[in-house]
Amino acid sequence: MLKDQVGKWQVMLMLPSVVLSGCGMAAHTPHAATPATMQAESALVRLMDSQGGQLVLRAIGAHGGLETWYNTRTSAFAWEYSNAGMDFRFKSYQVADNRTRLIYHELQTLGTQANPEPATGSFAWNGTDAWIYPAGIDAINPRFWATAPYYFQLIPFLLADPGLRYTTLPAQELDGVDCDMVRVGYKEGIGDSPGDTYTLYVDQTSGLVRAIRYTVTYFSGQPPSEEPPKRETLFYYEDYVTVDGLTVPTRFRGFLFQDGQMGEFKNEAWASDISFNGTFEANKLVAPAGARVQAPPARP
Repeated sequence: MLKDQVGKWQVMLMLPSVVLSGCGMAAHTPHAATPATMQAESALVRLMDSQGGQLVLRAIGAHGGLETWYNTRTSAFAWEYSNAGMDFRFKSYQVADNRTRLIYHELQTLGTQANPEPATGSFAWNGTDAWIYPAGIDAINPRFWATAPYYFQLIPFLLADPGLRYTTLPAQELDGVDCDMVRVGYKEGIGDSPGDTYTLYVDQTSGLVRAIRYTVTYFSGQPPSEEPPKRETLFYYEDYVTVDGLTVPTRFRGFLFQDGQMGEFKNEAWASDISFNGTFEANKLVAPAGARVQAPPARP
């Protein structure tokens, strides 16, 4: 199936004014080019450069397409996260500028897994610093949590960004569904966690992302590696909805994953109140007096 799609995309690359319907790129002429179409065409070239990139491209097409994604100015949603081992749970409403990747959050609840309580506060990533207010909210590291929900929620779209490496893996079955597999990692020097990896389970029939396996290297500082990760989290993507042309999950379930086997339950998350056409209030990126600025992680 992937080979058939690749042949179509190769033809489209040679005809820049032709419709790329499978990837959500609308018909246009060079005179009518918009920032979104130019971003989509640039991403198309990056993704077509490898088999792994082509698989990510197929998933993006199934979820709404490159041009639909690049036409969205903002991503806004409530994200509730619960971690059993950490006995930690919080919910925030966040708004991200999809072009600059600046993000602010309004905290709604915070507490233990069984007893999250109403909370008042805010945190953000302003492109230079991550901060949280009030400063005494120690349970949330804003440098990590300001951006983490955005990246989980917006896979596979964010995997078209520059600076990524794509590695195809043998197909696998996930709960009776045949999936094509691709591992995505960062190139050296990208962000606070360049050693992070995301392995996608792409449904061979629909092209939707059924689950990912991810690693977190924010605290360890582990650099990018060609070696497969020893420990990961298997994170199911479930209960899809289509909002403003983009198909995104609203339910996530995570399990430990080691030596090719799924282990015990680890974490879960829920997304709600999703929108991709709202406004971005840049003044909410400004830290209030008394906010705590989170330093980058101390590395060994």
